[in-house]
Amino acid sequence: MSDTPNAISRKTLLTAGAGLAAMALDAGPLRLSALAASPGGNAHLAALMAGNARFVAGTPRCVPATARRTELANGQAPFAAVLGCSDSRVPVETIFDHEPGDVFVVRVAGNFVTDTGLGSLEYSVAVLKSELIVVLGHSACGAVKAATQAVKGETFPGHIQALATAIEPAAKATKGQAGDWLANAIAENVRMNVRALLAQSTILAQAHAAGTIAIVGAVYDLHTGKVNLLA
Repeated sequence: MSDTPNAISRKTLLTAGAGLAAMALDAGPLRLSALAASPGGNAHLAALMAGNARFVAGTPRCVPATARRTELANGQAPFAAVLGCSDSRVPVETIFDHEPGDVFVVRVAGNFVTDTGLGSLEYSVAVLKSELIVVLGHSACGAVKAATQAVKGETFPGHIQALATAIEPAAKATKGQAGDWLANAIAENVRMNVRALLAQSTILAQAHAAGTIAIVGAVYDLHTGKVNLLA
């Protein structure tokens, strides 16, 4: 992360109301629309969704970023951060039709919260002043499928098992629900990780309580190219 971050106090990074994280845990089921509290975040979400509509329509505005590369060498100020899946079919900036420098992207197979990923998102919000976080799942996610298989007793080699284990709660929560189990688990995994961002990070909880960030969940459809917001 070689950039020129905005100055923030050590107190802001290292202390936040401990009750904020507790509030996120005690709030019970959360509607994702209720988490989109920041006016700036809502405007940024509209910009991302408009870009996705251009992508779906085949009318993107983004051009080769050679000139933008030179500009960004001096610093970055991404308006949004995305926790997305590592899947090669889900290039975040492309599907939202935005240029380098607009979106701070954290990717891990299964788009779930890890300590290092959470630190990256905290950096985006606290230092780079991003005003929106999107947890972005996608259809036919292999990591979530592995979690459903793990629920049925299958195991996986190496560290792949850790991916399945991390997502297994979403698979268990949706087993037996009406509809497609994998699709339900993909959406539930997004919802769980939206809540985890607030429950596990006092920095994000404090920013959300202050109304300076919005946090939403969405699922990208591999067939249509459309990003669908979750309610």
